[in-house]
Amino acid sequence: METPLTPLAFARRTRKLYGDREGVVDGDLRLTYEEFFDRCDRWSSALQAMGVGRGDRVAYIAPNTHEQLESFYAVPQIGAVLVPINFRLTAEDFVYITSHSGAKILCVHPDYVAAVDDVRDQLRGVEHFVVLGKADGRKGWREYDPEIARAGPSFKRADVKEDDLLSLNYTSGTTAKPKGVMITHRNAWMNVVDTLVHFHITVDDRYLWTLPMFHANGWTFVWIITAVGGKHICLPKVEPARVFDLVRQEKVGWLCAAPTVLISLAGASPEARGEVPGGVHVITAGAPPAAATIERMEGELGWEVTQVYGLTETSPFLTICEPRPEHASMPAADRAVIKALTGVEMIGACELRVVDGDGKDVPADGQTLGEIVARGNVIMKGYYNDPEATKKVMGDGWFHTGDAAVMHPDGYAEIRDRIKDVIISGGENISSIEVEGVLLRHPAVQEAAIVGLPHEKWGEAPFAYVVLKSGASATEAELIAFTRERLAHFKAPHGVSFVPELPKTATGKIQKFVLRKGAAAIVRQ
Repeated sequence: METPLTPLAFARRTRKLYGDREGVVDGDLRLTYEEFFDRCDRWSSALQAMGVGRGDRVAYIAPNTHEQLESFYAVPQIGAVLVPINFRLTAEDFVYITSHSGAKILCVHPDYVAAVDDVRDQLRGVEHFVVLGKADGRKGWREYDPEIARAGPSFKRADVKEDDLLSLNYTSGTTAKPKGVMITHRNAWMNVVDTLVHFHITVDDRYLWTLPMFHANGWTFVWIITAVGGKHICLPKVEPARVFDLVRQEKVGWLCAAPTVLISLAGASPEARGEVPGGVHVITAGAPPAAATIERMEGELGWEVTQVYGLTETSPFLTICEPRPEHASMPAADRAVIKALTGVEMIGACELRVVDGDGKDVPADGQTLGEIVARGNVIMKGYYNDPEATKKVMGDGWFHTGDAAVMHPDGYAEIRDRIKDVIISGGENISSIEVEGVLLRHPAVQEAAIVGLPHEKWGEAPFAYVVLKSGASATEAELIAFTRERLAHFKAPHGVSFVPELPKTATGKIQKFVLRKGAAAIVRQ
C-alpha cells in the first residue's frame, strides 16, 4: 500500500493534532492552525470557482505575509501549480515569468499592484487579477479577503501524484532569461523530511521569516514549520532592528538567511540590537558564508550558525556542514573555519561528487578544483518548456551545479566559487570567496566582493569592492597589504573601490556581473 509523497500530508496531520494552537503571526493578526487552514480551504474553493483546475498556474507577487504562506497549501491541494515570483523584479520580468509559466490567476500584494497595472495589457493569458489587500478603486481587481469570505470551505481536493508539479520557481536570470524550475510534490516532501532529520525543530519552536518565501519555496520551511506544528512569524521586510524586536517578543528560536543578511545583523548598532537573546538557530545558504561572519554571529550574538548548500534546482538542499563531536573542543576561530565549509551529503537528498572536466572524481586533497554534481530525490524534474537547458545540466544523469569546489580528505566539500566567477590570473586559479573571507576579517570592513577584471599583464586580476562599517575608515593600500599578509601575493586584490552598498538579489546574493559590468577602468599592476 503506497500513498504519494506530498507536503500537503503535513497539513492534514497538523490540523488534526495542533488545530487549536497558534500557527501564524503576521503583525497584529494571529491565527490558529485551524483558522489558517480554513482560510486555505476557502481560497481553494474560490480558485475553483474562478475556473482553476488541475495543472493550472497561479502566480503570486508578494513579500512574506500570511496570504503568501496560504498559497503553498491552497493552490497545490486543488492540483494547481504555484508560481511564486520575486517581488523585487521589474515589471518586464513580471510579464515574462507570468506569461512563460502560463499563469491563469495573478495574485499581487498592494505594494506591487501599480507596477502590474502598468503592464496588464501584456498579460493576456491572465484571466483574473487578485489584490492581496484593498483594490482602492482600481478596476479589474478582485480583493482576496472578500473572495475568501464569500467562498465556502468545501472544495474538490485533487488526487495528487507525487510526480505532479507542485511549483514553478524561476531562477534569477542574471545572464539570460529566467528559467522555470519544475519542483514536484516528491521533491518538496524529500527536502522537508531530510531537513527535519538534520535539524531538531519541534512543536514549541517559533520560526521568523527572514528568508523570502518565494525563494525556492522558502527553502521548504513553508511546510517544515507546519509539519511539526511550530509557529510561523511573518516578516515582510528584513530590517535588523525589527528582526531583534521579533526575536525578543515572539521568542524566536529559528531563522534562515543568506550571509549578507547575517552580516547586517552582526553589524547592527547597539541601539538596533537591544538586548539580544542567545540560542537562536540560524540556517544559512545562498552563498558560502565567511568564517569571520560565523564567528561574529556565534561570539557576539550567541546564535548557532549552520551552513547548508543547494540550489533552486535541488529543492533546494544538498549538503549540510554537519558538526562532529571533535569540533566542539576547537577554538572558536578554527571551528568557524570548519563551519564555513560546504559540508557533506544530507541523508536523504543526494549522492554528491566533485568532478573534473572528464567527469572523474577529483582527489580528496582539499586542493584540486572540480565541479559539484549530484543525483537524487531532490533534483528538479527539469526546466519548464526548455529541454535544451535541461539536457545541458542533466543530460548525463547528474545535475551539474556550476559550482567550483574541492573535496577534503574527511569527505567535506568546500565551494571555492561559481565556475564563472573563478579568477584565472597568470594561469593561477583564484577563489573570490577566499579573498573575500580575508577582507571580512579586517575590523573596518562590513562587506566585500571580489571580481576578476582585465589585466594587461596577467590577463585577469582580482579587484575588490568594499563597504566599510559605519564610522570606520580604511585605505586601498591598507586593505591590499592586509590581504597580502594573509594570502599568497597573487591572490591579493590589485585595486579596491569603496562603495556605499553592493548590488544584491532579493535573496541576498551579491550580483557580481553588475560589478564587472560597471568597472570602467582596466586593472593595472
